[in-house]
Amino acid sequence: MKAMVDRIGITSRHLQATGRTRVDYTSGVDGLNDWTLLQPGRHTGWIVVLHGHGSDGNQVFVRPDIRDTRLPIFEELGYGVFSPNLRGNAWMSPSARDDLHAWLDILRAEYGAEKFFFISGSMGGTSNLIYAAVHPQDVAGVVALCPATDLPGYYRWCFENPGGVKDEIRNAIHAAYGGSPAEQPKVYDRHSALRNASNLTMPVVVIHGDSDPLIPVGQSRRLAESLRGKADFQYLELPGAGHDFPQDPVLPYIRRMLQPDFLAG
Repeated sequence: MKAMVDRIGITSRHLQATGRTRVDYTSGVDGLNDWTLLQPGRHTGWIVVLHGHGSDGNQVFVRPDIRDTRLPIFEELGYGVFSPNLRGNAWMSPSARDDLHAWLDILRAEYGAEKFFFISGSMGGTSNLIYAAVHPQDVAGVVALCPATDLPGYYRWCFENPGGVKDEIRNAIHAAYGGSPAEQPKVYDRHSALRNASNLTMPVVVIHGDSDPLIPVGQSRRLAESLRGKADFQYLELPGAGHDFPQDPVLPYIRRMLQPDFLAG
């Protein structure tokens, strides 16, 4: 464990008035300076919240529809919240993945963390599934909202449907992964949850709007088909919903995932 912890060089900690701690650190992968927010809970379960494209590690605490709906459930049930900036718009690149893997070891060593539940949307939901497929032993459960389940396929879709934020996303993925899927096929294949769906051994919930203009619902439908028959997989498709759909349909799934009897299982 120490070797993994040494891959993160913590440079400063700032306890905020909210009771959260901002930790600034240097990645052992390449020396990048980055930061994360920590909010310890009452037991050994932690929620890993990965932000969406164009946001940062503050998202769960400042975006009203998330802050006022999901966060109170996490706090009510006593979970710690880990919300890393994680290289900005990195889409769970290999470097982001390695940074997160090292951070989970730090949470185990310094905070006694035992179980990690990944609950995020969009780029964050995509990243949830990628990380869970690469490091299933780290993940107790996943709730992924409007995710891209096959990153190379999504990259190509952004290329074929250009304009606006889709161009930004394609460029960000290209930069984070060191090229296109054609240039880095092995890296992209490893970071496709769909192509590694057999590794999703934990409970998984995927929720997607069928009118999502940013990440097409076919991304989630294909994973749902791949995981058909998996007892602890649930897929909810929201008719007429776009990319940033209301939180009300999501909350019961989150609460069921996080109930204390599940944590004790």
